[in-house]
Amino acid sequence: MSIERSLKNKRALVTGAARRIGAAIARRLHSDGARVGIHYRRSSAAAEVLCDELNAIRPDSARMFRADLARTASLQDLVDEFVGWCGGLEILVNNASSFYPTPIGTVTESQWDDLLASNLKAPLFLSQSALPYLRREHGSIINIADIHARRPLRDHAVYGSAKAGLEMLTRALAKDLAPEIRVNAIEPGAILWPEKGMTDEIKQQILRQIPLARPGAPEDIADCVLYLVRDAGYVTGQVIAVDGGRSLGW
Repeated sequence: MSIERSLKNKRALVTGAARRIGAAIARRLHSDGARVGIHYRRSSAAAEVLCDELNAIRPDSARMFRADLARTASLQDLVDEFVGWCGGLEILVNNASSFYPTPIGTVTESQWDDLLASNLKAPLFLSQSALPYLRREHGSIINIADIHARRPLRDHAVYGSAKAGLEMLTRALAKDLAPEIRVNAIEPGAILWPEKGMTDEIKQQILRQIPLARPGAPEDIADCVLYLVRDAGYVTGQVIAVDGGRSLGW
């Protein structure tokens, strides 16, 4: 006997949701019935377009929330504003991320602080701020990590270290917050190429390392998020690579 599952009337906060993978996650959760908080920092125009798109489908089913996740003091305000809008919180997706190279010999403390703040510090403190609501609803936290948390990407030592820390944080939170809250992570592979700084030659080299021989799409990550929050009631503490098989060995 099949069990009908949906996110109808569930409430989801997605960080970095205005563009790229975050926007795909917001759309996917919304399409399954969730009310979605679209967090952004600078991409206000894109966030507004997405919010209008979702509200045209279901009125008052999406709202924009601006916050600088590097400012820990603002994280509780973000959660409070979200809950003030929709009354609760079942799903937290820590997707927002800074990404840029930091070649050894040129690394600055400000780069360290920025990359650790967005990729590791904010997910911890935002999850902590959301705990009372997630516990009450037996909710779920999804952290968006990276396959380069396991295999280093040249000239990205700080970013890779931050994502590796996020994967350990995922496992630690899964143990500490059970049984009320499930915590899992997703490792995207070649989903969207960086907006600058990657040549066609490098792209082709990466594609040769992928058994499925093609890049993925943001919707592949969004579908995995949906699985983890809706269908995977007995799954916690796991890190799932969505990478076309690339992490099998390159």
